[in-house]
Amino acid sequence: MALTDPQTLLSWLLPLLAATGLIAGLLAGLLGVGGGIVIVPMLYYVFSYLEIPEAVRMHLAVGTSLATINVTSIRSVLAHHDRGSFDRDIFRDWVPGITAGVLAGTWLATLANFDTLLLVFGFVALLVALHMAFGRRDWHLHRAAPRGLAAWPVTLLIGALSAMMGIGGGTLSVPVLSLCNVPIHRAVGTAAGFGLVIALPATLGFIAGGWHANGLPPGSLGYVSLPGFAVIAIATTLTAPLGARLAHALDPEPLRRAFALFLGLTALRMLADAFG
Repeated sequence: MALTDPQTLLSWLLPLLAATGLIAGLLAGLLGVGGGIVIVPMLYYVFSYLEIPEAVRMHLAVGTSLATINVTSIRSVLAHHDRGSFDRDIFRDWVPGITAGVLAGTWLATLANFDTLLLVFGFVALLVALHMAFGRRDWHLHRAAPRGLAAWPVTLLIGALSAMMGIGGGTLSVPVLSLCNVPIHRAVGTAAGFGLVIALPATLGFIAGGWHANGLPPGSLGYVSLPGFAVIAIATTLTAPLGARLAHALDPEPLRRAFALFLGLTALRMLADAFG
């Protein structure tokens, strides 16, 4: 659906962005998944529907998602800190590697083409979906989270992939911390802090990297859609608490597996688009 008039494009874009944010916030609160893993594929399909050029479509989805994480992660980390579920020692040891990974991943993402970003997101999202569907919280590969230099390989990878995918720290770091015998509530609380460490420099990088890009929709600041950022940030804030309340009233496991199926199918579709 090609819309060339800026006003008409925005009239279609804003409702679709609002729906994206409302759904992402609800799922994030209900299932405990990071908003980015929901927002990026939804934005990808919104931008595809509006026929935003492929050259900027995935970059715009990733950059806009990262911008929203700056808002949601601040609120999240403060809440977890108040509950005592934020591990300062792990955070302090992991931040340098994650930051270095973010800088490298952002640089690579702004240079990468459409297909490369699709492949990265699709492949990692498929692994996340499989973990959500079949993973168990009593699986442990290590007795404690790696510290110091030992943490650098995994934290570099978390930072780089998160920046390239437009996700916060939770999607990748929570499973890793859980596998390292960190209690799940502490893993989630600590990962919330990684969100801002990832999102802020990555957002700035996507703004700079897309500053002179052609084909961006109205209201874009580099590879960040300002209308998308504003609408999604507000919408997720509205529905995330509702999702959290529903999580206490419903059995989340069937819903979690259903989302894993949705995410897996979405990842496969994105991989097919990349290879197609």
